[in-house]
Amino acid sequence: MKLFPLLLLFTAAITSSSALLAFPGAEGFGAQSTGGRGGSVYIVTNLNDSGSGSFRDAVSQPNRIVVFALGGLITITSRIVVSSHITIAGQTAPGQGITVYGNGVSYSAASNTITRYIRYRMGKTGDSGKDAITIANGANMIFDHVSVSWGRDETFSINGDVSNITISDSIIAQGLETHSCGGLIQTDGGVSIIRTLYIDNQTRNPKVKGVNEFVNNVVYNWGGGGGYIAGDSEGPSEANILNNIFISGPSTTIHPFTRGNANFHTYVSNNYYDPDQDGTLNGWILSATTDNYSGVDFQSAKYNYPTVGTLLSPTDALSKVKASAGASKSRDRVDSYLINTELASLGKVGALITDPTVSPMNGPGPITGGTAPTDTDNDGIPDAYETAHGTNPNANDSASIASNGYANIENYINSLV
Repeated sequence: MKLFPLLLLFTAAITSSSALLAFPGAEGFGAQSTGGRGGSVYIVTNLNDSGSGSFRDAVSQPNRIVVFALGGLITITSRIVVSSHITIAGQTAPGQGITVYGNGVSYSAASNTITRYIRYRMGKTGDSGKDAITIANGANMIFDHVSVSWGRDETFSINGDVSNITISDSIIAQGLETHSCGGLIQTDGGVSIIRTLYIDNQTRNPKVKGVNEFVNNVVYNWGGGGGYIAGDSEGPSEANILNNIFISGPSTTIHPFTRGNANFHTYVSNNYYDPDQDGTLNGWILSATTDNYSGVDFQSAKYNYPTVGTLLSPTDALSKVKASAGASKSRDRVDSYLINTELASLGKVGALITDPTVSPMNGPGPITGGTAPTDTDNDGIPDAYETAHGTNPNANDSASIASNGYANIENYINSLV
């Protein structure tokens, strides 16, 4: 793992306060990702695995803002590789949105991407030893309200020469046995994980090496491999671990923090633990001792990382995650089960899984398609919005940059959520 002096890290991650955010409210190391701004608009018009109008084709070339004229299930046989300077606006899909099911997605080398409100579910048909989402190199990416599940190796893995990544308000779920991993987060380039649910992963919820902020997250029903794995490495790590909540479930047999050592330097504060699996939230705030945090090196002050605008209490973070984590503009049956049946049981319901096509998950569908609004000029912005906001419903002006610095279509897609 390549090491970067912290001064260089901060120079890369924290630019002037006037820099445009990926979208209003974007936070963390990846908050200033530009996505496809300045490029063209690509409308996904079918649920095919490949070819014109497909999602695979949409992300195959750089400098695109990708919107959806339909919702539904996209079943893929080979991995999708996302290009640089791509915005994926899953919130534009009508109905229950978009689920990509099959062999996983690679963002390796895909610098400057914005991915929102989409589901990536891998499953047994994916290649053995592959992740549901992989990032091996690249910079400036934000994943917001993304649902990721059923990885055959890791479910969401960031491992290598990677910098300035945010995962916010997302769900990382049910890595498949026998490996069953939430994910590796291993880079000195800076990763923010914010208000995200790790659920039903045997281990690596996540496993962290390098520079990380882990803030207002919920970890539920981790297995015997551990919850937040603190380094387990000779290399140095520097992390803020703030206001998270860890709730044991039926598969949990171990304390949430494991395998730390003196090379893992961390500022910890206000992390809540409820171990008794009794259906009631009656845990406590962990004290900053080596007994509770597995031998890490405690810091007296927070690292100066980008972090959140509003730091929630752990119990408020739980409420926020239950209400809106994942592709929640219209939750599918899988996320609804994980949230409303498992997490809501507060320890009584949950399981590690081998095959997501059997009960209780019963596969990735169905996904209701819905009907797209009228878009006369076929530029990705519906007529009604264009008329109401002063753009031309009869001229392709969606990629033009508005006075606030966003493309016209970004203003539209940001208004949806």
